[in-house]
Amino acid sequence: MNRLDYPDPQKVRTNWLDLNGKWDFFLDKKNESASREPLPLSVFNQQIVVPYSYTFKKSGLAIDDYCPVVWYHRSFKLDKQPGKHYLLHFEAVDYQCDIWLNDNLVFHHQGGHTPFAVDVTDWVENDNDLTLKVIDNNDPTQPIGKQSWHDDNFLCWYTRTIGIWQSVWLEETGATYLTNFILKPDIHNAALNIDAYANTNSSANLSVTVSYKGRKIVEGSASFKNGRARLSMDVSDEKAAFRLYYWTVNDPQLYDVDLKVTDDHGESDTVSSYFGMRNIETANRKIYLNREELYLKLVLNQGYYPDAGLTGTAADFKGDIQKMQAMGFNGNRIHEKVESNKMLYLCDKLGFICTAEIPSTFEFSQKSTQNIDTELNALVQKHINHPAVLAYVIMNESWGVNEIANNAAEQTYVDSVYYRIKAMDDTRLISSNDGWEQVKTDLCTAHDYDTNTEVIKKRYADLRTVTNGSPSLSNGRRLFCKGYEGQQVPFLLSEFGGVAYEKEHRSDSWGYGDRLASKEDVLKTMSALIKQVMAIDFCCGFCYTQTSDVEQEVNGLLDHNHDYKFDPKEIRAIVTSNRQYGLQVN
Repeated sequence: MNRLDYPDPQKVRTNWLDLNGKWDFFLDKKNESASREPLPLSVFNQQIVVPYSYTFKKSGLAIDDYCPVVWYHRSFKLDKQPGKHYLLHFEAVDYQCDIWLNDNLVFHHQGGHTPFAVDVTDWVENDNDLTLKVIDNNDPTQPIGKQSWHDDNFLCWYTRTIGIWQSVWLEETGATYLTNFILKPDIHNAALNIDAYANTNSSANLSVTVSYKGRKIVEGSASFKNGRARLSMDVSDEKAAFRLYYWTVNDPQLYDVDLKVTDDHGESDTVSSYFGMRNIETANRKIYLNREELYLKLVLNQGYYPDAGLTGTAADFKGDIQKMQAMGFNGNRIHEKVESNKMLYLCDKLGFICTAEIPSTFEFSQKSTQNIDTELNALVQKHINHPAVLAYVIMNESWGVNEIANNAAEQTYVDSVYYRIKAMDDTRLISSNDGWEQVKTDLCTAHDYDTNTEVIKKRYADLRTVTNGSPSLSNGRRLFCKGYEGQQVPFLLSEFGGVAYEKEHRSDSWGYGDRLASKEDVLKTMSALIKQVMAIDFCCGFCYTQTSDVEQEVNGLLDHNHDYKFDPKEIRAIVTSNRQYGLQVN
């Protein structure tokens, strides 16, 4: 099985219909249909390639004119079977949408980053018309991440994404089907704990088969009770060197798992998935993966792709991961974006650590917190089964909570999100406000774009001074809010570097620090910076800015086309010169 052939490699069903491709499209500049009725097909005067935003070339349009209301339409045929159910999936639509199937309003969704599915069994036919109305005002109270909320791009904010920007597909199941499942590894007991949910409270049974490289390891079953089935399975194997096939960054072993639902009418749903046996924890201000100390060498990944904006392909994702690994990095901080299912799968498959970050709003209000809360559960559920996901990032640099240092309401809200994520997923770390002004957190993170290595050396000489003060003069903010300083958590320099370079300097390009003229000067500066950061005794990892150039920002290790700017062997020699598995090697 090639999991990349399916829109969600972690939840593969065999009977499905790909709905990506050409759709009819209409820019509703006057918002002509304020009522909740689909527009007639005659008004759709353009075509668009889904899943690309109309603002980018790969959509077939690349329209600069901002329009917050857009419409989509497509027809599709289906051999509808009696007794079957049909699930319509959208991986991401920015920002809110109404969905009609055969002139029936079947769903309204809000949230521009997280997946959702609609059971359309009652409305789907053999010949179908599917229509969407999407509204995206790019309001600062929406989680918009790196999308500019101004008329133009500026600094490190980029072109807007509007409408369908991740995959669309239709699945066929039986009457009783899985709506969600959680695969929680327990390496200390060589167990996999499964928590599965069905669409109905009717009697049904869950059968689970775990295998490794095609060889069955264990089978188990449980009955659904009130739509939920739970079981724990011993996944140890005498053929494994140490009972288990562990997931690590150097040897990312994955188990396959098949989940089958049977009801009174027989087999009703089968989903193929996978999991990794790994454990993440902290102790003595260090991070441990499977009880071994882990030093993070991450690169900041904005997740923008040539002529496509936020929408990448499997080839894009794989190419970036392999290039980052070739340069010596062991993971990426997926920044201000909820990434594609396929990118997360490839991080799992290739052994490349990643993060799950809530895209930022840019003001604090009841509306903005409600908008974050609307997507929070779906964000956690999207990432919860991926072994490569090391941490959740709630806020970044106090964006959306700009007064958090002195505002108790903002502190309380971020604390509440921390605890809600922990309640859903206690297997990962959480960075509460990455960069500075942290509240309750599992990681102490600092952002510092100073390129003077002597300054960096002096600034991060003493942990107590760092954690109780404002180490980075570029922002002047304390690392912890008052009353939160005493947390004994690992320290990371989670953004630094950002050395700008482009062969031909453009007047409108942007980057951190002074612009260096030659590639040799850039490499020399990068080398000194990275080596100095790795020499900080109490630091357990870093995140270098950034993977690639993005529009006006030219801080990338790769260029706008995601090709190498520098010889990867030279970068690798720098990144791997010290700190292997947390240990100083120099």
